[in-house]
Amino acid sequence: MSNIIGITMGDPCGVGPEISVRALAEMSPEDRAQTRIYGNLTTLETARSALGLDIDLAPFVVDLPIEGAPLPWGQLSAVAGDAAFRFIEKAVRDAETGAVGCIVTAPINKEALNLAGHHYDGHTGMLRSLTGSKAAYMLLASDRLKVIHVSTHVSLQEAIRRATTDRVLATIRAGDAHLKRIGYAAPKIAVAGINPHCGENGLFGMEDDDQIAPAVAAARAEGIDVHGPISADTVFYRAYSGAFDLIVAQYHDQGHIPIKLVAFDTAVNVSVDLPIDRTSVDHGTAFDIAGKGIANHGNMNSAIAYARKLVAGRAKQG
Repeated sequence: MSNIIGITMGDPCGVGPEISVRALAEMSPEDRAQTRIYGNLTTLETARSALGLDIDLAPFVVDLPIEGAPLPWGQLSAVAGDAAFRFIEKAVRDAETGAVGCIVTAPINKEALNLAGHHYDGHTGMLRSLTGSKAAYMLLASDRLKVIHVSTHVSLQEAIRRATTDRVLATIRAGDAHLKRIGYAAPKIAVAGINPHCGENGLFGMEDDDQIAPAVAAARAEGIDVHGPISADTVFYRAYSGAFDLIVAQYHDQGHIPIKLVAFDTAVNVSVDLPIDRTSVDHGTAFDIAGKGIANHGNMNSAIAYARKLVAGRAKQG
């Protein structure tokens, strides 16, 4: 399996080209040699000019065509949505053959993606479809707080329906395996409750007792160090303070709000349980500042560093 990190450029009209180029320019020669950007060379060179950088991009770019490139910055475009999809599709196929060790995705615009006829709820759903995977979990990782989600881009009503014992147990297993891969010998995991105070013995609902607690018990029987359900209004603080290595959140906002509060610019989005490895920035296309050369690439650097950690962890596993 390759050590190459494949960065997908994201929506050509957003900040993805800029943060990709700036991250590449700052790398050591050794790391740069192990990096490829899946995107459009003309667009990337336009971003390079906006940044005032002097780096030969051609050797590090898997160049895919875009009609009319470079497209105008900051504009919603079906052409851009289709291009963003094609960058990801090519990187996925190369990852499946072993030519790429991990994909790092720059931001896409879901509306542009759908205008182009690619009807996905985001990267995770797209990657699951492209790889034929039955399941994939979104994990948000920062230094002091890591969260994996039972469900993400669905309504709150649907999220409650999806919080079945089997699905919660599968999420616990996926999180445990992932943390072991990146170096945690015995991850300590907490499972957040879905109702206020975990239902307060049925006063506020029975889902925690009937669906979530059995999943925790089953995982503990398998030897996983997992605790819960624990009321969501305290468990994130406890994890941030060092009591737990990972929290299983029951739905999108339950997990996203706390981690974006404490690690908005540094949290990395990781797809867990896919047949390929993928990390991502955890921000959007920022059309309002695209092309101005001022986008912060710190989150991209974090996503690349996490990708290299995954590649190294796979090598250790054999």
